[in-house]
Amino acid sequence: MTIALARPSLSLFDSWSETVAEFGDAHIDGAGLERGQAHDRGACAALIEKAELYADGDATLPEGHVACDYFWITDDGEVVGFIAFRRELNDWLRSYGGHIGYSVRPSRRRQGIAGAALRLVLDRAREQGYDRVMLTCDDANVGSFRTIEGAGGELEAVIDGSAADIPQLRQYWISL
Repeated sequence: MTIALARPSLSLFDSWSETVAEFGDAHIDGAGLERGQAHDRGACAALIEKAELYADGDATLPEGHVACDYFWITDDGEVVGFIAFRRELNDWLRSYGGHIGYSVRPSRRRQGIAGAALRLVLDRAREQGYDRVMLTCDDANVGSFRTIEGAGGELEAVIDGSAADIPQLRQYWISL
């Protein structure tokens, strides 16, 4: 297994499309997609354009959005998941989202992929001068909170997400 981070690219379209299809109608954390969004070539091209815009620190983003680096998690050139590094926290992200969101293709879970990708993004955050980053996960998502804790995450709080129409969340900080 060779886990790497790739910027969104049409050269990985087939693999990206298969991965998005495997999630079905579920929300895909870190992918930059809306729930149930199409996974055709046009949707991929639009996502690439979005990723380029959000990566530009000088870009004007939609209200409530922050600069973000979107990556596709690859294993030997195959897209196996998604991870996003949000470079700042707005009010919603400070409560519910955090700096980093990620998802691994259902058929590739429990293989250490999320942990490997998270370490790569944490290295990038450290190189960019961040002292610590925040992550959240559903309180019931044992795999995710074990991944975060394995990367040094310290539980800050358990948050009732009902006000935002989301499940109860675990909020972690990772010191870099």
